[in-house]
Amino acid sequence: MGQPVKVAATFDMESALLAQGFGPVVGIDEVGRGPIAGPVVAAAVVLDPSCVPEGLADSKQIDGRRRGQLFAQILATAHVGIACVPAAEIDRVNIRQATLTAMARAFAALPLFPAPEHMVALVDGNDPPPLPCRVETIIKGDARIASIAAASIVAKETRDGMMRQLGTVYPAYGFAGHVGYPTPAHKRALATHGPCPFHRFSFAPLRGT
Repeated sequence: MGQPVKVAATFDMESALLAQGFGPVVGIDEVGRGPIAGPVVAAAVVLDPSCVPEGLADSKQIDGRRRGQLFAQILATAHVGIACVPAAEIDRVNIRQATLTAMARAFAALPLFPAPEHMVALVDGNDPPPLPCRVETIIKGDARIASIAAASIVAKETRDGMMRQLGTVYPAYGFAGHVGYPTPAHKRALATHGPCPFHRFSFAPLRGT
């Protein structure tokens, strides 16, 4: 469970960009770089300036119940695009390229806006995806920028749900608990049962199996 949130992300950067005539402002983040099973999932979120949910923060710092509540609020009040790159594609192209691809697909899944050339994408991290608009990368943006925090929440809730569903198909691995990360329990399950088709065979300890 995440730790209590001490400082919520703010909408200040989005407000400043909108005041300068830019917009819409899109927050983009991904979840799932580190697991050895399952997809990498990205979300792109355009928050409504008049209805920004309270308490947005890095999804890892919010407990599951509150994260689920925020997820529902974001889907109800914002424009949201979600995309994933499955394990097999990650193995083909590498995790960095898969992450950038997921972000670009999430952006493309947003509704069309009348003046896309004025859009600005605020992306967590320091590696910009190829997007048809201005892109600003922000280290730890999911803890600082409201729209990126919203994207991190959407991406995590979506991916966790996918892994829980995968766990009902492959119950031996305990996907609902570790969501594909290489925990001791996950490694023991691999040693006993071998990998399933949704594992990442380009990742240690699966590489070469």
